[in-house]
Amino acid sequence: MPDIDRILAAAPVIPVLVIDRVDEAVAIAEALVAGGLPAIEVTLRTPAALDAIRAIKSVPGAIVGAGTILDPNQLDAALAAGAEFLVSPGLTERLGQAAKAADAAFLPGVSNATEVMRALDLGFSRLKFFPAEAAGGMPVLRALSAVFGHVRFCPTGGITPQSAQAWLDLKAVACVGGSWLAPTGEPVDRDIIQHRARAAASLRAS
Repeated sequence: MPDIDRILAAAPVIPVLVIDRVDEAVAIAEALVAGGLPAIEVTLRTPAALDAIRAIKSVPGAIVGAGTILDPNQLDAALAAGAEFLVSPGLTERLGQAAKAADAAFLPGVSNATEVMRALDLGFSRLKFFPAEAAGGMPVLRALSAVFGHVRFCPTGGITPQSAQAWLDLKAVACVGGSWLAPTGEPVDRDIIQHRARAAASLRAS
């Protein structure tokens, strides 16, 4: 799955954004890209999300994806809006088959061994470990990676600037997802976002 591998290798952190206002999307994305984080996940949690994806597509260097994909209809809508990769919190057979049929760069979510096995059955070995901290944190991911040695993970959920490097030090971790770069409800300040992005981009994956 070269496309999703390219996304995971783009930077050690994928910013996870909840965007309420489309007019803020470009400014946030420009600051993130300038700080060294080109792969950006816009979650489909607000009415503005699809338009935000369309807007971010215009930002040079940005690789925009859609998160919180729950069903094939959302998958199709995200791709139509220009999403270059797709992220889901979990995985159903219907959603997995739709992603395969669309030949999409897809990162499905898992939180335990059974879900990893289901993902492998459907042909996916690049997975989002979610919700990372609530699902047991690094001890659980270490246990999973000991069994599923060829699987690479992007832990997301509860990861902070202080804990990100420890996650990245795990051999099975390709990158992490982080919501701290441009938190929901915080005024958009390009300088602050770029500073956070630069610090995140300086981290190193194992």
